[in-house]
Amino acid sequence: MPLIVRDVRKGELDSIVALNNAAGATILPLDATRVAAFFDSASYFRVIEIDGHLAGFLLALAPDADYHSPNFLWFRERYPEFIYIDRIVIARPYRGLGLGRVFYADVVSHAEVRVPVIACEVFLEPRDDISVLFHGSFGFREIGQQVMATVNRRVSLLARDLPCYEFVKKTWIDNGGLPEQPWLADRERPVNSPERHYAS
Repeated sequence: MPLIVRDVRKGELDSIVALNNAAGATILPLDATRVAAFFDSASYFRVIEIDGHLAGFLLALAPDADYHSPNFLWFRERYPEFIYIDRIVIARPYRGLGLGRVFYADVVSHAEVRVPVIACEVFLEPRDDISVLFHGSFGFREIGQQVMATVNRRVSLLARDLPCYEFVKKTWIDNGGLPEQPWLADRERPVNSPERHYAS
């Protein structure tokens, strides 16, 4: 079962929408316009491919993203630098295989050389003990709660400090930038894309 973690490709966006919208009540729906905007603006937008099939994706945003989700804005009001995990989706046939941990290890590796904090939220309505436990085991702590007015559901707002960022910043970022290594590179995104405004 070969497993590949890689950046999403533009031709896969319809599959991302279908995968997202089949995920269940804990994942807010996506449409083609919104996922195209994510493709243009996300700091991290990667898939896991297994035997040629998309097994899941994780999408994360930097503070300068043109995104109006109330949870994203909650973090932006409080943190000048962070990466926000907007959603992670694992296709049903591949659940229980540890792919969520693979994604989180990868996104933390991406974030910890760029920002001091990684953030996300977990729905508390309906209750989702598995997700709360999963994030706790990855070092996330609750720093607040709010009710999302768009769906009238309470969420737990979570953050994890990335202590190695201070070392990376003093050693490289403040002195010319990260080394030119493939594993440190930002994802290539379209330039001069039309500006989009969207919310979730």
